[in-house]
Amino acid sequence: MPPTHPTSERRILLWYWGRRGAGGQLTLALAEALSHQRGVKVALAISAQAELRAEIEALGLPVEVLPTYASAVGFVLGFLRLPWLAWRLRRQARVHRADAVVSVMTHLWTPLVAPLLNRSGLRYLPFIHDALPHPGDPGWLWDWRLNIELDAAIGAIALSDSVAAALHQRRPDLQVHRLTLGAHLPPALLAQPMAPRPPAGEAPLFLLFGRLRAYKGLDLLRDAWPLLRARYPRARLLVVGEGDPEALAPGLATLPGVRVEARWLAEAEIPGLIAAADAVVLPYREASQSGVVALAHALGVPAVVTPLGGLAEQVHDGVDGAVAGAATPAALAQAMARLCPEAARARLAAGAAASGLALQDWGAQARALLDILAGVTETGAVQAGDAAHG
Repeated sequence: MPPTHPTSERRILLWYWGRRGAGGQLTLALAEALSHQRGVKVALAISAQAELRAEIEALGLPVEVLPTYASAVGFVLGFLRLPWLAWRLRRQARVHRADAVVSVMTHLWTPLVAPLLNRSGLRYLPFIHDALPHPGDPGWLWDWRLNIELDAAIGAIALSDSVAAALHQRRPDLQVHRLTLGAHLPPALLAQPMAPRPPAGEAPLFLLFGRLRAYKGLDLLRDAWPLLRARYPRARLLVVGEGDPEALAPGLATLPGVRVEARWLAEAEIPGLIAAADAVVLPYREASQSGVVALAHALGVPAVVTPLGGLAEQVHDGVDGAVAGAATPAALAQAMARLCPEAARARLAAGAAASGLALQDWGAQARALLDILAGVTETGAVQAGDAAHG
């Protein structure tokens, strides 16, 4: 589809110093889509340790690759070069003549760098993925980190109504804008061999994958599983992710029909893993939004979620998945049971594929981001100028 955005030139610096996970996918997808828009010049600032570095560099856009860290020791030692890294980022923004520096996902060093961008007269616009710390995650620096980041920003971008509402409550005067969390399926990943979909009559396979954390409700899933198996004794569950599943849900791996693989998933594995499942299950006790749901729908796989945060915004109950009535084992088991009959699985898979089409329209996402930038760069011009002379 040819670009349709107005031809007035926009210059954007996408900043992401993370190594792996959803931030890299979002950076890659946005950079590629923005580069196809008429009158838009995109540059990127990424980590030398980024898992998707090669894919980002292959876009052929101006990229500043800077060393961050790949270990706890590297994180500590990295503080010694942080002033130099911040200087390089500011210099890149000025050389690119960026209208705004867009932080795709916060990094541990973001609150130490973002105020310097603001004081240099550069407009800083962050994606805020979470407005509150996840239960069970370290939160002692959470408010400090987020407040520093928002103080430096001319606005914020939320990926769910839930996060947008929380940001409005925290900062009533801050411009908070909404974008939809899309699904990035690069051709290189789709070219990887994928396991065939389960044949008709096969027992349903549920999948939970990603970083294993307390808020993701593995214990809730563990307690729901026997209730589901009592009705559908051939149902299967695969849990794959980095973390300690035994500490989070003791006994989960010993349940009938359950297989647990405690390991990090490489980006190239993810599409095939999802495509081989009948449904992804997110038994979360708290949520902002989930890239798992977006990827699953893009691959035509329905999702079962608890009715929390942005999850219920992403899943249309009875259309492309099932939303549990409550975050309880009984309600979760009931929701999963709705996907066990073959006819229901086929209908919900078709609905997921339909939902996934819009999630892969990154051209629309790019144009929406440009519209946001057109507004915030104008209103932020005086504010940023004042900061530069403060």
